[in-house]
Amino acid sequence: MPAITVREALRDAMAEEMRRDEDVFLIGEEVGEYEGAYKVSQGLLAEFGQRRVIDTPITESGFTGIAVGAAFMGLKPIVEFMTFNFAMQAIDHLINSAAKTRYMSGGRVSCPIVFRGPNGAASRVAAQHSQDFSSWYAQVPGLKVIAPYSATDAKGLLKAAIRDPNPVVVLENELLYGAAFDVPDESEWTEPIGVARIAREGKDVTVVCFSRGVQLSLLAAETLAENGISAEVIDLRSLRPLDIEAILRSVKKTNRMVTVDESWPFGSVASELSAQVMEQAFDYLDAPVMRVNAKDVPLAYAENLEAISLPSSSKIVEVVKSICT
Repeated sequence: MPAITVREALRDAMAEEMRRDEDVFLIGEEVGEYEGAYKVSQGLLAEFGQRRVIDTPITESGFTGIAVGAAFMGLKPIVEFMTFNFAMQAIDHLINSAAKTRYMSGGRVSCPIVFRGPNGAASRVAAQHSQDFSSWYAQVPGLKVIAPYSATDAKGLLKAAIRDPNPVVVLENELLYGAAFDVPDESEWTEPIGVARIAREGKDVTVVCFSRGVQLSLLAAETLAENGISAEVIDLRSLRPLDIEAILRSVKKTNRMVTVDESWPFGSVASELSAQVMEQAFDYLDAPVMRVNAKDVPLAYAENLEAISLPSSSKIVEVVKSICT
């Protein structure tokens, strides 16, 4: 298997699906001539042309509405947001149109659309460009939500999302775009949406995470192992549908759980995980479920304040030790 970056994996996924199905097209700001703000769409305009790689004005509400309408008519748009912070301008199309129409039409009108782009904190881009929207979208019935960590999952899950008849939100992470992983070189290979992955096996504590949280959790697990604590790291990959069974199996083995989530703690994915485990596996817990989240404040621009506001491997180690020693 060749090693490619997350950026390249996303591009390859789109290219393969566009070759496979002429109804698939990419739309967004700077996706064509500039080849994407993060170069994710590199080479797509040259191969597929302006009819299928569509540059738009800076109007998220406008091009998202166009794409949702195209999906209602049977096309398969991939909408790229420069970041999900800007998707707030188009939130009505995502929630009230894309997510609800299949249900409201009794299954007669599907919306096979993908919304993708970077989500969460990057590097010193301040409060308005650093928000994590994972819990916002995961809460909505009718949306599927994926948050890949590796290039393998970025490619396999994006391909599955493009083929899905439902709207799928793909939450990428800017800080992971350059990370390289081994990826199968198979055009028909996909990863199933809604299935978690055990990124590292362990027996003392379950650490549940997604996106960049997986990277931090794996680093923390190495440090914990040096201190005699065996951490099982579960990469959710999908936030909706949620593979709660994989989490419960692990918790019933380790009897402890820590969640890692870069969003604010109130009403977060971590909160939902904690609630479901308390409801379904309370008798197996030997300690309270603990959360490692961002601080409950807008993210600062200053580097030192940004660092102390976000989850880190050292914070994960500290929280795990608090319930394991």
